[in-house]
Amino acid sequence: MSRVTEQYEAFPYPERDPADEATRLITGSPSHPLEIDHFLFGGTRDWSQPFRALVAGGGTGDALIQLAQVLTSAGKPYEITYLDLSTASRRIAEARAAARGLTGITFLTRSLLDAPKLGPFDYIDCCGVLHHLPDPQAGFDALAAALAPEGGMGLMVYAPFGRSGVYPLQEAFGTVLTGTARDRLRRAKAIFERIPEGHPFKRNAQLSDHRASDAGFYDLLLHSQDRPFRIGELLDTLDRAGLVMTGSPQAHLYDPLPILGDKGLLVGMDDRARMDVAEALRGTIRTHVLYAARSAEGRVAQAGPQAVPHLKGVTGPKLAQHAAKHGVIPVSHEGERFEIPVPALAVRALAQVDGRRTLDEIARAARTDWLAFAPIWAGVSKALTGHGILTYSRLLRG
Repeated sequence: MSRVTEQYEAFPYPERDPADEATRLITGSPSHPLEIDHFLFGGTRDWSQPFRALVAGGGTGDALIQLAQVLTSAGKPYEITYLDLSTASRRIAEARAAARGLTGITFLTRSLLDAPKLGPFDYIDCCGVLHHLPDPQAGFDALAAALAPEGGMGLMVYAPFGRSGVYPLQEAFGTVLTGTARDRLRRAKAIFERIPEGHPFKRNAQLSDHRASDAGFYDLLLHSQDRPFRIGELLDTLDRAGLVMTGSPQAHLYDPLPILGDKGLLVGMDDRARMDVAEALRGTIRTHVLYAARSAEGRVAQAGPQAVPHLKGVTGPKLAQHAAKHGVIPVSHEGERFEIPVPALAVRALAQVDGRRTLDEIARAARTDWLAFAPIWAGVSKALTGHGILTYSRLLRG
C-alpha cells in the first residue's frame, strides 16, 4: 500500500459525518451546476437531457453530493460515476448519498487514470486530486481523453504562495517520521507545538485545516505527495492535455490592476502573464479553481435571454447607489475587498430594480419576462462575468 492510499484509508478527507446530511448541504466551487452551465455551456445547455458526469478522486463526497442533490432538487436527469482509490472514503460518500436518498450514482474503487475507459462524460469534477499524483500530467491527459467533444471539467489544484510554510514542514516530517499513519500524526502534532511562532506556516493566516480535524492536519502537513502549481504552470499543463481554461469563479484574483494601480504597467502583457503577475502580487492564493474544456470558443459568450442570471445576495438599488457615487461595485472574497468598474448605463438600470428582493431572486421569479431585465445585464454582465461573480444558467428554468 502506498503512503497516499494508507493516508486516506486511515484519515478519509475531508472529515465528514453522513448524519450531518439531514441538516446541511455543502456547496462550493467547482462543480455547482449553475457554475458548470455558465463556464462550460454558456448558460444554454438543455438540462432536460441526461447529464453524464464523473467525480474523479471523489474522497468523502462533497462534489458528488452537491452535484447530485442540486440536480435532483431541480428535477434534472443525470448519471454520475464516482471514482476513488480509498475504500474508507468511498464508504462515507456512499453513506452520505444514501442519507439523502440520492440515486443515479455508480461507485467505483479505481484510479482516475482509468477514466478514458469509462467515458465519454459531459462533465468531470477533479477537486484536490491531480496535485497528489506521481505524474500530474498523466492525470490531466486521462481526464481530457474521457471528455465528450463538447464536455468540460472543473478543477482545483494547490497553489504555492498561499500555502507558504506547508512544504518545508511536509519535507521535514517526511524525513524524520516513520511508522503507521496514526503514529506519524501523533508525533507530528507534538513536534508542531514546538515549532517557533516565527515559522512561515504559523504566520500564514490563510491556513486552518490543521486545526479542523486529524484528517485536515494530515492532509495539510503530512502528505507524502503534494505538488503545487503556479497559474501559468497550470495553464501550460492544460495546453499539453489539449484543454483550455474557460473561466474561474475566482477570476478576480488574477487581475493585477487593483494592486498595480496603473494600466500602463500592463501594456504588452498577454492574459497569462497578467495572471502570473497577479498571483505573485497577492501572495495569498491557496488554490486554483477553474473550468476547462477542449475548446473555449463561444461557450460563455452564448449566455443571453435564454439563461437566468445569478448574482447572490445583492439588491439593485443598493448596488446602484454605490456604483453611482464611486463608479464601481464593491466585492469581498476570502477576506479581501476589491472593486469592479461599472458603466453609467448599468448604474441607471440597476437603480430601477425592485429593492425588496435580491437580483438573483428577481431573475428566478421573472422567468417568462427575463428580457425586461436585459438592459441591466447588458451593462454589468461583462464586468462581473469577467471576474467570476455573475453566472448564467438555464438549470432553474424548467
